[in-house]
Amino acid sequence: MNKNITIIGINYYPEDSAIGLYTTQKAEFLVSKGYDVSVITGFPYYPQWEIRDNYKHKSYLVKETINGVKVYRSKQYVPKNPTFFKRIIHMLSFTCGNFINLFKVDNPSVVISIIPFTTSVFLGWLLKVRYKSKLWVHIQDFEFDAAIDSGLLSGNKKVIINGLQWIEKKVLKKADIVSTISYGMLNKLKEKTIVPTYYLTNWIDVSLFNIDSKEKHPYLKSDKFKILYSGNIGVKQDWDFFFKILEKLKLIPNIEVVIVGEGAEKNKILEQIKQYDFVKHYNLVPYKELSQLLSSTDLHILFQKNDVIDTVMPSKLLGMMGSAKPSIVTGNLNSEVATVYKESEGGYFFDGISEDEIVKCVLNLQENPLLCKQLGVNAQKFVIDKYSKEKVLNDFINKLE
Repeated sequence: MNKNITIIGINYYPEDSAIGLYTTQKAEFLVSKGYDVSVITGFPYYPQWEIRDNYKHKSYLVKETINGVKVYRSKQYVPKNPTFFKRIIHMLSFTCGNFINLFKVDNPSVVISIIPFTTSVFLGWLLKVRYKSKLWVHIQDFEFDAAIDSGLLSGNKKVIINGLQWIEKKVLKKADIVSTISYGMLNKLKEKTIVPTYYLTNWIDVSLFNIDSKEKHPYLKSDKFKILYSGNIGVKQDWDFFFKILEKLKLIPNIEVVIVGEGAEKNKILEQIKQYDFVKHYNLVPYKELSQLLSSTDLHILFQKNDVIDTVMPSKLLGMMGSAKPSIVTGNLNSEVATVYKESEGGYFFDGISEDEIVKCVLNLQENPLLCKQLGVNAQKFVIDKYSKEKVLNDFINKLE
């Protein structure tokens, strides 16, 4: 095959978290292996849900070259309050705007369409038809299933989602191969399509955690037992449960809870944490500071909604575990994330109702630094063995070839 690859997806550099980070690293890894890579994407907006200041005044269509990757952008609509219907407009504006950019890429042998959005597959299929390319669909998030599980839809909206899922099924048939990031999601994928599938997990650059300096990140310099949530402040997290835990933790001395993140629910959460003097919030740190931040805490937390099983696989888990610090995670006990914590012995997984058990667990970890250290070592070893960047991406290129 020729060495031209086109990637289509809304999230890309300078977004340096979640899907934008992985798509960027994938594209740049391909370039390092001698591929000619083009990316069709949107203007950077995530997780703030606002187009970044240095892009706001750029023209509707922009071409850039970033670390050897040719990047074609179309300015999409970005809602400040991303309700379900506004997300649909957001998706359609990205799709329609980037139709023009399809004519700017040069004869790709393979087109990789990233979901979200499902409509990225439609754009990829148009390139496939024009150039007789192979179409690889990669699912980072079952966006419609996640909308249902997260409670974004109710009543008559479910009629709409049924229609969207029908469209999803149709567009997946256009692919030559479909990949996704967890085995649970792979099983779900096999219920949606008969197209060949591939397990392409997210990864972690484990070299980032080879930190010589013991200097703590400025956000986490206190002598208290520090509990960190770092990531998107959105609807997929169980914030009601988070505040139930805060109510119990406020009675425990020498504890500090730090939230580092941005997202659609940020303003609401910031208003609620004002009543807790032991809780602090900071905006997301640059990617180059992330390893120091994650390694500076004593304990990570991630409270997922109990009914979200395998429609998403939180990418932040790999950073949490790679930091060699223990974690407390909640969610569905039948989920793949629960299995990861059981196998790794790198932390604790609970259902979303175990408030007292979680508080006891926090107290036990606060009093047992050696236990914290051992759990952290277990967690880091697990992700190095299974999720290192070099291994995952080299396997991906072998499959691509």
